[in-house]
Amino acid sequence: MDRKQIYNVPQAYKERSDLRNLINEFVSHRSLVPPLSMEDLSDLSDRLIRTHALEYGLKGWLMVEINNCVWRETVASIPYDRRILLLPKCLSNSTKCKADVDDLGLLCRRCGYCSIPDLQDKADRIGMMSIVAEGFTSVIELIENRIVDTVIGVGCLDSLEKAFPLLIRHAVPGIAIPLNVAGCKDTDVDYGYVEQLIGMRSDHEANLLDYDRLKSTLKEWFTAENLSLILSRSDDHTSFVAREWLGGDGKRWRPYLLAAVYLALTGEEEIPEKVRLAALSVECFHKASLVHDDIQDNGAMRYGRQTVHAAHGIPVAINVGDMLLGEGYRLLTGCGNMELMKVTAEAHVSLCKGQGMELEWSADPRVPTMEFVLEIFCNKTVPAFDVSLIMGVICAGNDAELSAVLRKYACALGIAYQLRDDMEDFDTDEPVALRPSAVLAALCDRHTEKSFTEALLKCKDPNVFLNLPENKERLRQALDRVGKMAELYRREALDSLHEIRNVELKRLLFRVTQKILKI
Repeated sequence: MDRKQIYNVPQAYKERSDLRNLINEFVSHRSLVPPLSMEDLSDLSDRLIRTHALEYGLKGWLMVEINNCVWRETVASIPYDRRILLLPKCLSNSTKCKADVDDLGLLCRRCGYCSIPDLQDKADRIGMMSIVAEGFTSVIELIENRIVDTVIGVGCLDSLEKAFPLLIRHAVPGIAIPLNVAGCKDTDVDYGYVEQLIGMRSDHEANLLDYDRLKSTLKEWFTAENLSLILSRSDDHTSFVAREWLGGDGKRWRPYLLAAVYLALTGEEEIPEKVRLAALSVECFHKASLVHDDIQDNGAMRYGRQTVHAAHGIPVAINVGDMLLGEGYRLLTGCGNMELMKVTAEAHVSLCKGQGMELEWSADPRVPTMEFVLEIFCNKTVPAFDVSLIMGVICAGNDAELSAVLRKYACALGIAYQLRDDMEDFDTDEPVALRPSAVLAALCDRHTEKSFTEALLKCKDPNVFLNLPENKERLRQALDRVGKMAELYRREALDSLHEIRNVELKRLLFRVTQKILKI
């Protein structure tokens, strides 16, 4: 079936109204917490179509309206002055409209020939922002910059087809109202339905995470001045190098996740000292592991600068890594919670086991199986995500059931991340080190001839070897398989979040998945 055939709109108002009532009843009988993935919405709409023998061509419209229904309570709990109404220019009367259009959208002259000013007046009376512009993309920046927290937007299904995945990936609390007719001019929408959604208001107020504020807070924690206050006081060379490395470049995903999980679960706005210490310790452990990893892999550059051992020599670098480990455990003692110490120590042991498996293979390369590679990922990559999430839960009260859910999420996310990372090795002409990667496992699994596997495992640069004319198709097939595996694990990560009842925690993890996997 042509994909466009699933983007039909019910033609009669009564049919649209009846279907919206049906969707409300359908959703009310399910324990659905936003955000939902595109796959979730697709599955739910398919179930609705089968159960009520609906026309399959309505699937796109049903997906949008199901998503609206699931988000409605959250959107209603956001203050009016934190919402924005987005209207399309095509609602205007194309033959009589005299409005000007600039970079921000349509500047209404209130000629009285369409209902745009009526809807804008409704929004204005309750203190809600409104703009007339094409596409939801223009609103994402306003939400990312925390100018508004939610969008109620009107658009044609063709437009929503492009914008909807963007809203889903960013876990934006929002309502998308499809136009009743397609086209770039003289369109129509159910105005009463729009007015109802504009005016809805909950008795309680949403407490949405301020991601930018959290990032700024983390940045402040790792300034030289603050690190000098929190780390052991000493002016020796090792301490200087350790502080410089800890406060240097890096995405700081681990302390961010720990602090964000805590804030999402508690609803607090400020981060207590015990959580700050735990977050700082996590970054100490991470930066220590990078120092040691670079030595073991003989890596000369990281973050666009020399690695610690390349700049200061291996003995100094080993000592710096060990000092950061000691600082990490010292900071944890200030949290007053042995469970944090236990989780961290377990992750540390697992990381060393995974690194050991990789080092053992590198010393004696042999045909890697996908099972072996995934075991390395589970020991070396997964704990980096797992420990931060679980420590955040422990700081917020230690919900054992939630920890179990987040461990499943971290496992799937960590594997998806490493699979994509393995693929990225072959995105450029940069040299690639021979290591037990998913791409090599996929190659050896499909192409078992001894001459090929021996040549692959003896080559100095797999990127050069696999881009030889006779091997390019083999590389393409392997990358295709690993890409499909990464997508399956991405879906598994998002599916694991179905059990989470906290909307803000689920929003956080949706956003984290999108940003970490760069999708």
